[in-house]
Amino acid sequence: MHHLCTVIQSMKYSSSFSPSIQKPVRIWLLLGLVMVLGQIFIGGVTRLTDSGLSITEWEVVSGILPPLNAAQWDDAFKAYKVAASRQHEVLHATMSLEEFKWIYFWEYFHRLWARCMGLVFVIPFVWFLIKGWIPGWLSRRLGWVILLAAAQATMGWIMVESGLNDDTRTWVSAYKLVYHLSLATVLLGILYNTYLHAHYGSQPKNFGRITDDKAFYLSGGLLLTQIVLGGFMAGMRAGLVHNVWPLVLDIKGFLQLFSYDAANWTNYEANVAVKAWVQAAHRSTAVLLVIVLLYLAKRYIKDHSPSVKALSIFLGIQYGLGVLTLVYAVGSIPLLYGSLHQLVAMGLVMCLLHLHYAVRLTHHSRL
Repeated sequence: MHHLCTVIQSMKYSSSFSPSIQKPVRIWLLLGLVMVLGQIFIGGVTRLTDSGLSITEWEVVSGILPPLNAAQWDDAFKAYKVAASRQHEVLHATMSLEEFKWIYFWEYFHRLWARCMGLVFVIPFVWFLIKGWIPGWLSRRLGWVILLAAAQATMGWIMVESGLNDDTRTWVSAYKLVYHLSLATVLLGILYNTYLHAHYGSQPKNFGRITDDKAFYLSGGLLLTQIVLGGFMAGMRAGLVHNVWPLVLDIKGFLQLFSYDAANWTNYEANVAVKAWVQAAHRSTAVLLVIVLLYLAKRYIKDHSPSVKALSIFLGIQYGLGVLTLVYAVGSIPLLYGSLHQLVAMGLVMCLLHLHYAVRLTHHSRL
C-alpha cells in the first residue's frame, strides 16, 4: 500500500486539470479509503476466527456498548449457544467464557468500526456541503457511496442472520457472504475512483474512451469474478478439500473430488464436488487474470512505470499469498495468510483503477 501511495504522489497534473477540490475534502476521502480497507481486513479476520455469529442481535444504538460485567457476559454467551447452536456444538463445544470473549471482540470491533465509518463519512460530508466545498459531481458520487455503505451494513446483518437459529448451519450462508464482500469491493472501487478525480481536479464526464478500455474492463471483470470466487472459497471452506500446489503434483487426487456427492446438490456448501469446482474455477481465473494484467503491464510500462510497478508488485504478492493460504489450509484457513490475501486483493483493485485512470488522464491531456 505504501508503494501505491508513492504512485499517487508521483503522478503529475496534466495541463487540463488541477486539484480544485479543497485539501480537507481530499484528506477526508483518503481517510475514508483507509477506513474501508481497515474494515475489509477486520471482516476477514472476523470470518477466519469464526467470530461472526458471536453477537446474535443487531442493535444499532444500544449495541455500541459491549457487555460490561460478568452477568452481561454470561447472558451474551448463553445467547450465542442458543442462536448459533450448530456452530457452538461443532466448532466451540469446549469453549470457555474467556475464549468466547475473544471471538466476541472481533465481531464487536467489526461493528464498531462500521459505526465509526458512518460518523466519519456523514458528519464531514454535511459540513463540507454547508461550506460549499463539494461540487455537484462529487456530491452525487458521495451520495452513492453513502447509499452503498448503508446497503453494505444491512447486508452484513442479513449475512450474520443466515447463520443464526438454524440447526443445519455451522457458518453463515456462502452466497450472502459473497454479496457482502462484493458490495465492499464495489464501494471501495467507487470511493477510490472518486478520490482520484478529486485529487487531480478532473471530472468523470470529461474523460472519453481509450483504445484499451475493453482490456481494462476485461481485467476488472476477471478481478471481480476472482474476488467473488474467493468469497465462495471462504464461505464454503473450499480450500480445505485439496491444498496441493501446483495441481500437477496430485492431479489424480483432485479429479477424484468431482465424483464425491455429485448427485447431491441440495446442500451445495457442504458438497465436496461443488467445493472442488469452486477451487478449480478460482485457480483457473487466477491464471487468466495474471495473463491479462501482464499484457496491460507490458503495454504501459514505458509511459506509466510507477502505476505498472505497483500493479505488478501487488499481483505478485497476491498470487504468492493465494498459494500460501492454500498449502497451509490444513483443517482451517491460516489466519495471517487468509486475511492478507483478502486485503491485498483490494489493493490490486485499487492498482488497476489507478492505472486505468492514469492512462485516461494522459490520453485526455493530449487531446
